[in-house]
Amino acid sequence: MSCVPGSDGARYAIAKVVAFQYPVRHDECGLPQPAWPNQVYEEALPLADQLGTPSHPLRVAVIGSGPAGFYATEELLKQEAPLVAVDLFDRLPTPYGLVRGGVAPDHQKIKSVIKLYERTAQRPRFRFFGNVSYGDDLSLDDLKARYHQILFCTGCETDNRMNIPGEDLPGSYPATIFVGWYNGHPDYRDLTFDLNVESVAVIGNGNVAMDVTRILAKPIGELGKTDIATYALDELRNSRVREIHLLGRRGPAQAAFTNPEIRELGNIEGTDLVIRPEDLELDPLSEEFLAGVKEPTHQRNVDIMRDFATRGVGNQARKILARFFVSPVEILGDGKVEALRIEKNKLVKDDKGNVRARGTGETEEFPVQMVFRSIGYRGTALPDLPFDDWSGIIPNEGGRVRDPDADATVARIYVAGWIKRGPSGVVGTNKPDAIATVRLMLEDAGAIGADAAPLAAEDSTPALLEEKGVRFITFDDWKRLDALETEAGAKLGKPREKFTTVQEMVAALA
Repeated sequence: MSCVPGSDGARYAIAKVVAFQYPVRHDECGLPQPAWPNQVYEEALPLADQLGTPSHPLRVAVIGSGPAGFYATEELLKQEAPLVAVDLFDRLPTPYGLVRGGVAPDHQKIKSVIKLYERTAQRPRFRFFGNVSYGDDLSLDDLKARYHQILFCTGCETDNRMNIPGEDLPGSYPATIFVGWYNGHPDYRDLTFDLNVESVAVIGNGNVAMDVTRILAKPIGELGKTDIATYALDELRNSRVREIHLLGRRGPAQAAFTNPEIRELGNIEGTDLVIRPEDLELDPLSEEFLAGVKEPTHQRNVDIMRDFATRGVGNQARKILARFFVSPVEILGDGKVEALRIEKNKLVKDDKGNVRARGTGETEEFPVQMVFRSIGYRGTALPDLPFDDWSGIIPNEGGRVRDPDADATVARIYVAGWIKRGPSGVVGTNKPDAIATVRLMLEDAGAIGADAAPLAAEDSTPALLEEKGVRFITFDDWKRLDALETEAGAKLGKPREKFTTVQEMVAALA
């Protein structure tokens, strides 16, 4: 790319390469130069009007303000060339997604990542539009008319089903709604959970299952110092739960929880973690599995559990009964959950060499009055976008949305986070995932321009929302809500006292 004067005295750029590849270098005009040429053409454009300049930034809409959305926004906004402007949308008035509504209230340290997101929100060319629902308040055409690129970071909001008889009996729930309920998520604020029961089963052994188990078992005095919803704290205070069955379909070597999670579960005041020694006798496939994994988490999990197993059944009033090599096959009851039938499993290798759990046909039953399934999240279909119902994600190639019917990628539309790859990893896992998608977006940015339709004005987004009667929430609005929550929480000895309905939030701002 060369810098030349025009006949009108203005400086023009002769653009020979228009695909912003990643990384970029800059020429004598301060314009981006791709490291690897891609699409080549020659056109004279005023420097001030070049896409990716201060007067004409690459405009991106990010849908979903959870970790993936914020990590992608940070990566976009820190670019020097092209310069990017980001509008971040969320259907809730509050940002941060699962960090606010999914991370357990007694894990405040994990929530400290919000400080990084707040710094992103202070960058130039950033706007937040909370309380704006994609598909209802803004359509895909609305977004295409206003943004060069659109990135969906909507996560996975529903649970996988077990598909067993009795799964829909009263008292049987997906773990996500219980997590949302005790975290004060507006979607689940009005749910009720009758904890006047003796025995509960939690299906799964990932970190969400561990969170649910821990919240059911933890002393009220400790929970009262967290940002747990007050209405949930009141219900847990009256809980009669004395027995929690934590069930994993594979062995202890393959357990998905982390070392801190299992340690924490075994050190809850007033609760014994009971692990059967026979479950910790590793079969050859488990030994092979441990020998083949590079990181030590799985071996440490086994060592930690072996230590807890030596304690026996203990003498505390409440028990967490951890079981492995079992799968639920039926929830029993007459009009409500009364018992659970499980099948014992053995480990086998599938055709691809992966270790799987297979039922042996041997079953047993035990009484429970409540069941929470935590066997993985899945995404939901979004209007006007392709969706893979089998995997529960938006089909994509590394982040570029792909239309299977057309057998081609969809121009200007991208995904990051769980809706891109499925529910895996922890909060920080979304950072490299988001960065990988952003790199593709920057590679594609140079192809936008020559024959692209001009976008609506930058201020047309708030104008359109106001025209539709949408009370959108700015980041300054959120900071006011944040201050009100922390002020109310301080009076109760809590980090914050959350607003739990959209109506409360809007009213507080009014």
